[in-house]
Amino acid sequence: MNHPEKAEALFKDGFNCAQAVLIAFEDVTGLERGSAARLASSFGGGLGRMREVCGTVSGAAMVLGIAKGYSDPKAFDEKKAHYERVQEFAKRFKEQNGSIICRELLSGSGAAEGTVPERRSPQYYKKRPCAELCRRAAEILDQMLTEM
Repeated sequence: MNHPEKAEALFKDGFNCAQAVLIAFEDVTGLERGSAARLASSFGGGLGRMREVCGTVSGAAMVLGIAKGYSDPKAFDEKKAHYERVQEFAKRFKEQNGSIICRELLSGSGAAEGTVPERRSPQYYKKRPCAELCRRAAEILDQMLTEM
């Protein structure tokens, strides 16, 4: 299974959007599944279901950070280059999907409002684009990692 297929399947298995993307790239990050799931758990639903930045974007940013991020706080050029990568990902995602904001991506989908997560059911998956957004985020991330 490739990264996009894996990200979509992981979301459909019950992981949140950020977890699905980060875990799908476990071969790139070297993170053990449980650690990746815990690390990304806060970013689902647009950061704790507040519907801010889409969790798929946050998950992709985590992958980029592990794969190509910087660790020296004084390394200005590396920091600049990394932020440019994250901005490029966000640009591509927005061009493809219209936004990087969860509430905007879910607008009109019938997804429940509020801060409490919905229980997963066949109806849940039918009314929201999240599984497909996981796939698309992973596709963009694959393209970018190949280009690097």
